[in-house]
Amino acid sequence: MRGLRPYGGTLFPSIIIRLLGAFALVGAFVLIGAFVLIGAGSARAGENIFVEVTPNPAQAGTRVSIRASCDNANNRQADVQSDAFGRVTLRPDNGFLTGQVTIPGNKDPGDYPVDLRCQNGKTATTTLTVLNMEQPTKGPATGGGGTAGGPGTGSLLLIGGLAAVALTVGFGFLGNRRTGNGS
Repeated sequence: MRGLRPYGGTLFPSIIIRLLGAFALVGAFVLIGAFVLIGAGSARAGENIFVEVTPNPAQAGTRVSIRASCDNANNRQADVQSDAFGRVTLRPDNGFLTGQVTIPGNKDPGDYPVDLRCQNGKTATTTLTVLNMEQPTKGPATGGGGTAGGPGTGSLLLIGGLAAVALTVGFGFLGNRRTGNGS
């Protein structure tokens, strides 16, 4: 009985047929995946146009960075225009177009469109929110606390702290002495 096959045939042709079927199935999946990726890549190629401003929202008087993409024309300059800061020329930088500009300190708060115009004729728009809040020159004078500035306040705090430490150490020694005498 040893060496006989239960189905009467040889093992070799059935393994080859099964392996060929598995390779064909894997190949079909690879080809379908390649066609899907190629189709998705070509659909996205025309959608790579954007402009972004950071930080956003931004305080009037601060410097903002602008980053943009003009699809396949990121090796040429592009212009950005906004009522928030005027006109800025973006220059190629590591595959993107970048630039910086300062928002005028007296700019009214609100939402301002930021328009990108590429040399290949493509455009993109985003919105920059400008804030114009009063900035305090120093912290509020809340006063009344133990650390409030006044004549002698620091000395009183130091003396009180030293007295508390001395009392704690003194009571610690007395407690150890009592337990030592009572044993």
